[in-house]
Amino acid sequence: MKAPERVLKAVNHEEPDRVPAFESAFTNNTIMRHYGIDPKGAGGYKLSYEFFRKVGIDLVLSFVSLFPRKFLSKHEGFIDEYGRHMKFEPYKDGTQILAYHGGHFKDFEDYESWEQPDPNLNTRLIQFQTGRKVQKELNDEVFSIPATGSLMECTWEGFGIELFSRILGREKQIKRVFDDRGKFTLEIVKILAENNAQMVLLWDDYGFKNGLFMHPKLYRKFIFPWLKKICDVAHKRDCKILLHSDGDLTEIFEDIINCGVDVINPVESTTANPEYDIFKLNENYGDEITFAGNLSPIMLAMGEISEIEGYAKRLIRELAPGGGYIFGSGHSINPAVTIDRFEAMQNIRRKYGKYPIKVPD
Repeated sequence: MKAPERVLKAVNHEEPDRVPAFESAFTNNTIMRHYGIDPKGAGGYKLSYEFFRKVGIDLVLSFVSLFPRKFLSKHEGFIDEYGRHMKFEPYKDGTQILAYHGGHFKDFEDYESWEQPDPNLNTRLIQFQTGRKVQKELNDEVFSIPATGSLMECTWEGFGIELFSRILGREKQIKRVFDDRGKFTLEIVKILAENNAQMVLLWDDYGFKNGLFMHPKLYRKFIFPWLKKICDVAHKRDCKILLHSDGDLTEIFEDIINCGVDVINPVESTTANPEYDIFKLNENYGDEITFAGNLSPIMLAMGEISEIEGYAKRLIRELAPGGGYIFGSGHSINPAVTIDRFEAMQNIRRKYGKYPIKVPD
């Protein structure tokens, strides 16, 4: 079975040949070298997709937003199109991680003077089509989907959390900003779906480990009406929506489902709330949404091999039967994740991830 069919069957709560796999980000040069891939080599999507093909990760990303707008000095990074100050940070194995370093906007007037991102920028469609082309060159052994910034995360990061929090108290201003983000995201998803995107990932962290960034009623007022429109416009064109959101989403989880989100990632396993648990959520909502995740990156960096294997088995045993599950980490594979722990994780998927699911206790 090819990767697109495998992923889409799982999302439709049907059983493919095996459990599909996904990582929202992979920033670990050591593991790439272990698979014979030079992370500094030329090749763009072809290089990364070939690596994922070798590992057996089905769902891969092309990037259609978050583009640089203003380049700073060599060591200071750039300001992206959402007004976020971003900078590459090197790790000892040579891995470069793109990190957030604050908001560019100094006040609301500064935001108003900023040229808004254009959803019709031709580069966006080219990026998506390039990813799809490489997918075909690899005989559909990976499934390339476009990823874009969305409403919440890009909004507060453009201002910084302190200024954003003050603007929250000014209803006309905050509505203007969220509407800007909503219109952009809605239009870009529509364009992608009209060009045969079968799934779109929305980068949109709604919370942190201790809870949400703002009161649930504000999500319901400013975020979720747009999210529902985005899901509706995608579904009208037979396109799925994958929402990547870190943090404890307990208070708004049903709202996310009601908006029409098809896949939630990563159901972060290191939140402070023990009730935000992928297994409990699956018991309550497993028929309504597909889960993608959620093996802790901390466990993958520091845990015992037996602990990783046991948790990976449980994910497959409890979430995979009947479809509706995509295997992966609880956030991403970062430079702290060791080869032996990563392989332990993947070997469990390879051994027990074939349908029908038969995983020993």
